[in-house]
Amino acid sequence: MTTGDFVKKRKHLFWSTKNYDGLSNGVVVEAILNYGDMKDVRELIALLGIREVAKVFRANTNRVRINYRPEIVNYFRLYFQKYA
Repeated sequence: MTTGDFVKKRKHLFWSTKNYDGLSNGVVVEAILNYGDMKDVRELIALLGIREVAKVFRANTNRVRINYRPEIVNYFRLYFQKYA
């Protein structure tokens, strides 16, 4: 399965685009962690690998302005600290 296939199965999470194959890993990780359920998160980790998802998450949360909700940042910082 490609990232584009993964996204096409979850079009409701990517309402701002029709170019599902052209989305970066950063956009996909952000949308799934913010708006997806744990099944989506597990499938994303199976697709990209936990280290890649953690790397993208950390890169996107080490900025001044972030698009993650505070409770999501807290949860996944702890999650990736333990498992990645």
